[in-house]
Amino acid sequence: MTLSHHVAVITSDEQALIVASDLAEDFKRDSALRDRERRLPLPELDVFSRSGLWGISVPREYGGAGVSNVTLAKVIALIAQADGSLGQIPQNHFYALEVLRVNGSHAQKQRLYAEVLAGQRFGNALAELGTKTAHDRVTSLKRAGDGYRINGRKFYATGAIYAQRIPTSVVDENGVQQLAFVPRDSKGLTVIDDWSGFGQRTTGSGSVVFEDVFVAAEDVLPFQSAFERPTTVGPLAQILHAAIDTGIARAAYEDALHFVRSKTRPWIDSGNDKATEDPLTLKSFGHLSIRLHATEALLERAGEFLDAAQAETNAETVAAASIAVAEARAISTEISLAAGSTLFELAGSQATLIEHGLDRHWRNARVHTLHDPVRWKYHAVGNYYLNDENPPLRGTI
Repeated sequence: MTLSHHVAVITSDEQALIVASDLAEDFKRDSALRDRERRLPLPELDVFSRSGLWGISVPREYGGAGVSNVTLAKVIALIAQADGSLGQIPQNHFYALEVLRVNGSHAQKQRLYAEVLAGQRFGNALAELGTKTAHDRVTSLKRAGDGYRINGRKFYATGAIYAQRIPTSVVDENGVQQLAFVPRDSKGLTVIDDWSGFGQRTTGSGSVVFEDVFVAAEDVLPFQSAFERPTTVGPLAQILHAAIDTGIARAAYEDALHFVRSKTRPWIDSGNDKATEDPLTLKSFGHLSIRLHATEALLERAGEFLDAAQAETNAETVAAASIAVAEARAISTEISLAAGSTLFELAGSQATLIEHGLDRHWRNARVHTLHDPVRWKYHAVGNYYLNDENPPLRGTI
């Protein structure tokens, strides 16, 4: 896979948001068509990469913009609003960059950050089928000369099919998890496009097979240790998921407004400029509006807590950030599903909904919100406020 050329350099939060807003307008145009035909967004991803947005979390000391997490979440929400799949694809890229930030050596940061700023995309190969728990891994990493050999199979590898490197969770000979940044074109590495989700259809979240794949020692960094001490890796992963759901919710809400207005034009022709006076429809939009605005506010608040935890990382700041993000994640799950469902409720059995791809918002939300159980977030939030118990150190809280 070739790299993007002429990658733009983004230097500020303000610039990142402007670029994301402009891209979102372009990405929205054919998003329904890409979903309907499962047309992989290769041209769009090239534009996305060349925009410089994939490098905005690179720290300033390594040449990046080092944007706030408030901005990062807003950028992802904007892209997800335009296309729920395009918003999902860079999630693991930014996750891997956060692991690199907290666990990588100076030399690893210099080299891998430079690749990102030059336009490379990182995918992921983390999840596995058949393990005892969702956190267990069996993909092996064994010494081989001046590097290692990897053997195993991964699924739900979002972004791998589009990536130049595939960060892969592996278990070394001591039973400790590491993260290997494996080049996409490595011999013995196969990416299988077998993703068949009924939502987020173009994320390319298929399988990755490693058959005696060599990886250089300098491309392997600690992974397990990021969850053995307080770090911001977990809440960073989760705020991106919350941003995706928030973007999907906003898209469904805006399309619901447009749908109702376009279907009730006779009111305007009769001299009434109101889209509708139906009390149940007004109640539905009132309910959606309040919860959507609350979600967007909680997402911004979560970003502020995460910024504080990155600036001063300890058990207290990481716990506070994790809880703030969990709150945003919980409400974003609910509003994304509710907004998509409201479209169906307002449209009834009309074929127009599916003809125009408006059903994709609910499908995207339903698939994405299954990523990790939101019920455990309510448990963690309640335990934190009621019992002063910090949440567990893992990527799902």
